[in-house]
Amino acid sequence: MPTTDDHKTEHLVPDEADLDARKAAILNAVVTEYIGSAQPVGSQHVVDAPGVSVSSATVRSDMAALERDGYLTQPHTSAGRIPTDKGYRFFVDQLGGPGPLDAGGRQQVRQFFDHAHGEIEEMLEHTSGLLADLTDCTAMVVGPSHESAVVRSVQLVGLGHRLALVVVVLADGAVRKQSIELAEDTDDAALAEAGGRLAAHVLGSPLAQVVGTPAPSGTASVDAIAAAGAAALRSLGEADGHDQLFVGGSSRMAAAFDAVDTVRSVLTILEQQLVVVSLLRDILDTGLTVAIGAEHGVEPLASCAIVVMPVSVGGVEAGTIGLLGPTRMNYPLALAAARVVGDRLGERLGEAAR
Repeated sequence: MPTTDDHKTEHLVPDEADLDARKAAILNAVVTEYIGSAQPVGSQHVVDAPGVSVSSATVRSDMAALERDGYLTQPHTSAGRIPTDKGYRFFVDQLGGPGPLDAGGRQQVRQFFDHAHGEIEEMLEHTSGLLADLTDCTAMVVGPSHESAVVRSVQLVGLGHRLALVVVVLADGAVRKQSIELAEDTDDAALAEAGGRLAAHVLGSPLAQVVGTPAPSGTASVDAIAAAGAAALRSLGEADGHDQLFVGGSSRMAAAFDAVDTVRSVLTILEQQLVVVSLLRDILDTGLTVAIGAEHGVEPLASCAIVVMPVSVGGVEAGTIGLLGPTRMNYPLALAAARVVGDRLGERLGEAAR
């Protein structure tokens, strides 16, 4: 679905010039039928489609013309035809954007977010599973960067013999934890004092900008604990400089493709977090929300389509949702689910930040 004038010029103008209303209706009918059946589509499946209403012979003639123009192709083993990437692009452009999600899907999304509690990362991981269940695609959720989120609270919790846990809550609702080893056995009072000094040192500062150590207390053991806590926070801050990626439903790729090599290539890409995050961002930067086949520029995914939707909080981008499937994915469903889930996720992230 194009969102820039340049993209509209590239796709919509030639397509509208080449296809009259009947050929467009026939092409859309072939795409819809093939998405549902995964079988080459013959003229008899198209004659009764909306906007067609012509003889089977006329449909066959128009399908042959669509093949000549590059919108359809005919597998050599079948009399039916299947869409090309150009055919899918026309179909997606004609959708004009995300439509409504069906009632069952809306209820599933509503129930999910009504019961989604706990830490942000856990919710993002479960959101990827929700999207995979809704669309039968592999879902990718890129969480918000916590690099600029300030520290709201920090605590030190004893875990037993010479071990403690640093728990920090950020202003955007994210919770970070890291264990630290202590030089000697420590009681709760010393941990509490060290935690108080650590909090005074970092509250209101972005996690990525924690430097130095808390002011000395006059007690060496307390100062050592506070210094270890500050070091743990610096380590967490360094990790938060990277985007977090949550992938759900990657096993669905095996069912989507017959070729084992294709499945292996797709799964290999999904394991590369930096590649996936960059891919989703690059697609959005081109003005697309759907990249089909070679449009996304990643050769191992040439037989795939990707639906991308930004997640916003207060008008500011706070994450990204992506859906990966074969080029015959159910585009109307994928777009509708990505929009609804993205909107609800943005609302929840906004609530967590307040």
